[in-house]
Amino acid sequence: MVLDSEWARESPSKAARETADRTRPPCRSPAVPIPSLQNRDLPNYIIWERLESVLDEGDTMAGHNPAKTDTPPQPAAPPAPARAPLPAAPPRPLVAGMLRQAPAWMVSMLVHVVVLLSMALIVQEPPKGEAPRTIVSSAQDVQEDFEEFAEDLPQQPLETPNLPTTDEVVMADTAVENVQIVSTAADVDAASVSVEFSDFGTATAPAQDLLASIGAVGVQAGGLSGRSDPKMRTQLVKKGGGSEQSETAVETALKWFINHQLPDGSWSLDFQRCPSCQGKCSQSGSGAKKYPTVGPTALALLPFLGKGYTHKQGPYKPQVEAALNVLASKVVQGKGDAGEGMYVQGLVGICLSEAFALTQDKRLAGPAQLSLNYIMAAQDMTRGGWGYTYRNAGTSDTSILGWNLMAMKSGHLASLSINPLNVKKAVEFLDSVQSAEGSAYGYRVAGDRPANSPTTAVGLLCRMYSGWKKDRPALNVGLDRLVKAGPGKNLYYDYYATQVLHHVEDERWESWNPKMRDLLLKTQRTSGHEKGSWYEEMDGEGHGSKTAGRIYSTSLATMILEVYYRHLPIYGQQSVDEEFKE
Repeated sequence: MVLDSEWARESPSKAARETADRTRPPCRSPAVPIPSLQNRDLPNYIIWERLESVLDEGDTMAGHNPAKTDTPPQPAAPPAPARAPLPAAPPRPLVAGMLRQAPAWMVSMLVHVVVLLSMALIVQEPPKGEAPRTIVSSAQDVQEDFEEFAEDLPQQPLETPNLPTTDEVVMADTAVENVQIVSTAADVDAASVSVEFSDFGTATAPAQDLLASIGAVGVQAGGLSGRSDPKMRTQLVKKGGGSEQSETAVETALKWFINHQLPDGSWSLDFQRCPSCQGKCSQSGSGAKKYPTVGPTALALLPFLGKGYTHKQGPYKPQVEAALNVLASKVVQGKGDAGEGMYVQGLVGICLSEAFALTQDKRLAGPAQLSLNYIMAAQDMTRGGWGYTYRNAGTSDTSILGWNLMAMKSGHLASLSINPLNVKKAVEFLDSVQSAEGSAYGYRVAGDRPANSPTTAVGLLCRMYSGWKKDRPALNVGLDRLVKAGPGKNLYYDYYATQVLHHVEDERWESWNPKMRDLLLKTQRTSGHEKGSWYEEMDGEGHGSKTAGRIYSTSLATMILEVYYRHLPIYGQQSVDEEFKE
């Protein structure tokens, strides 16, 4: 049998095959089937083996059944030499065989998977950044760090200051210039400055933008300029009915607070704990154990912020920063909860929100928002009020609502996040305790307090916060009732009534203010270790005067005298016109 030359070229032993071709007798047996060589998927050595098998069978059949021909017989050919054995098929690796049999798309996918896995194993060292900065409190009961939320602020480590005590009253050295004050109080339809509720973040508007967008005495005056600008503050005192004596009284009171600040930056209701006092002042608060740190510290800090004195401005920067650190550390440690009940929670919310609004110190943004978040979460959403503790509906009252609604208003003005639903529910609580068509307010239910009680003053101020206009009949009936009763020895009542009447800036304020101002100037202590404080003749039956003692009375009296440039917690007339969004 003559083999095809192309197939012979593919043979793995060409010399052996050529020798076999010359010596093998011709064989043409159609009975032996030749397997197809067109299967290109078979490896060459398999084709070789199949063909060898066919040739062997052909040789056998040719030997036993020679074909008949017309040519004379030829002499028998000498026996063919023994054929050399075929080389063994090379070993086939398993993976190589699978890849050779796999379709192209599967091979491509496998290669991409291997590449992606290899890239995932490459670990790149993260860029080295500046380690987070913290403000560390030296308070013995506060271990949490007050984390700095701003990335680009210069390093400002808080060190516990060596808080000095002195009898010298520090007065701001300011030159009074003619500053034209434009009031919007007479215009009951004054347009509100639009401030949208926004998601909380550390990226807030710069201080000058807040000054321009949240108005106080007229939109252009700015919400914070009444406090932070000494010239404006002086002019507002003159315009509102204050005096040099009232400002001196404020500074003397602040000095009394400084002299009673503890070394860790906090205050205590128990004067025995104060190293510089050691009980020389009378009227420690009976609630010193219930409110050991946060409550008295917030009460003492509020008058400093009311004067515009912060940890970045004013004569008491180290002392104010130490106090802020105490409050912020407590809030961060409690994940929003200041730890001394909802009265104190409202005070802390006001302090941190105002300090953040006045300074735009991003370190305060987080603690301020945390305190407000806890206030909003603690509200009794059934009635809309706040109780003494978290969601305690049974103790919800108008007094607690007042402090916490003021905290939310302060946070709103500081561009922090306030849920309008909480404001709406607070308004529903006011609806439930009002009487006389909204001109009087009870403590827990309508009519459980006289119409000229402190809760009426609280309710009217909250109504102004929530959008009541100055020409609303119920508001004016209530204001007339407050003026008729006049200021007295109940500082809690005086504190709220003073704010409400100052907002309207009309003849009722002109009637109220000199009485209130002169009463405080007359009753402030002028000698001894109590110099600059209030309690005697002003304790009355004030809400909390026995519990919080001299620190409480001095705090409220000082803020009343600051009303000309600071409306706690709002910053001026236009802020009243700007409604909470429900």
